[in-house]
Amino acid sequence: MTSKYGFMAGAIALVLAGCGGSKAPEAAAPAAAPAIELPASITINTPGLSPEGIEYDTKHNRFLVGSITQGTVFVVGNDGTLTPFIQDPDLKSSVGIEVDEERNRLLVANSDAAAFGGQVPGQAKLGVYDLDTGMRIAMVDLGALGPEGAKAHFANDMTVGKDGSVYVTDSLARVVFKVDPTYTPSVFLPNGFANKKDHVLNGIVYHPSGFLLVGESVEGKLFAVSENDANDISEVTLPAPVKGVDGLVWAANGDLLVVRNDDSTRVVALRTEDDWKSAVVAGTGVFTGQATTGAVAGDAVFVVHPMMGDATVAPSIERVTIQ
Repeated sequence: MTSKYGFMAGAIALVLAGCGGSKAPEAAAPAAAPAIELPASITINTPGLSPEGIEYDTKHNRFLVGSITQGTVFVVGNDGTLTPFIQDPDLKSSVGIEVDEERNRLLVANSDAAAFGGQVPGQAKLGVYDLDTGMRIAMVDLGALGPEGAKAHFANDMTVGKDGSVYVTDSLARVVFKVDPTYTPSVFLPNGFANKKDHVLNGIVYHPSGFLLVGESVEGKLFAVSENDANDISEVTLPAPVKGVDGLVWAANGDLLVVRNDDSTRVVALRTEDDWKSAVVAGTGVFTGQATTGAVAGDAVFVVHPMMGDATVAPSIERVTIQ
């Protein structure tokens, strides 16, 4: 987000990212449309909620949002009403959220926004919950792993690999953690990123070909990393940097949607012809105000407006047309 929103200006400006979908479609055919009709916009009638992450849960036909200020994960009704879904006292700031329908779980990046003020070192944890009931399955402490020299932590976004392993970006420690199917964590991607003080690892998605795509906000870069070897990493060649890259979301047609959390107020659709060695801009979508990430429901794309720094204005969800 940009400093004009006033929420710990500068330090938090390019860091926060949600998760709106993390598995690339197996084919280019559009996904089935949601079973219910969704409005073009939804005003969430709770100012100060700061919902940084959003998902559309196709199993239950519902929007889910997290909350930087409350930690609770909510179901959002089409009329903007909120119903608490996960109320866990261990959730400080729920950032990226990820529906893993294949394993019937909801993943939550559990952080502490106070880390950006310097009062606390923050935290990086992965919360795992039953998608039907909201009951907690696991809470994995990632920050306890380091890496050495990390002065602060902020779990930001996540994606799920082929075997169910979860990969979590830590924007302040500048690493990617891996949590295997037994919920055993490890540092997956140090690879020098922890020493790049001007780099902010943000959105992340998994591609069925066996690699991760990781966004870097400050310089607007995109990296491809093999899930089998973190040293097998390459920068995706882009026609121009996508600065402010925040949420990464797979569109139904296989394009990668990049939600830019900067003054551009755009979603950029990237398309590849060489398995993400390079990409071109296939389209853009314009939204109003700040957005951190997006969610795909059928062939529709929605972004979330958290309204961070202005507790008097209600956050919202807005449909964006890619052209």
